[in-house]
Amino acid sequence: MQAPDFQLKRDAFGRLVLTAADGSVCEGVVPVRAFPISAPGEGIALVGPDGHEAAWIERLDQLPQALRQLVEEELARREFVPEIRRIHEVSSFATPSTWKIDTDRGETTLILWGEEDIRRLGKSGLLIEDSNGIHFLVRDINRLDRASRRLLDRFL
Repeated sequence: MQAPDFQLKRDAFGRLVLTAADGSVCEGVVPVRAFPISAPGEGIALVGPDGHEAAWIERLDQLPQALRQLVEEELARREFVPEIRRIHEVSSFATPSTWKIDTDRGETTLILWGEEDIRRLGKSGLLIEDSNGIHFLVRDINRLDRASRRLLDRFL
């Protein structure tokens, strides 16, 4: 395991702060996976608030444990996408509407502002963004129960 040419720590506000080998400091960096589906543990950029890459991580598993944990925690926060398992009820078929749903993380409520907040992923997947900017995943519409599909069909 080779030590990276940068240091990473959290500031008092919980943001990641990167200190490069030359001593330059970049506050508020966020990790971004280059290939989140095909190679999630490889090719991770640490991007500064200006949108420019501040550092590159070739392989996550080659980082020292403490550094890897910081990066993984931040990735988990950025990539929080609960999966919808069932739609119990919607308040209205006009938007905005309130949905009561079951997810892989428990029961919750989301507010759908508009039908444009439902995006198709491939043939049978959906990504639904709620009023708080949280994305909910429907991996496969066909795997939902009949009542959930019927409610969802009214918005598609």
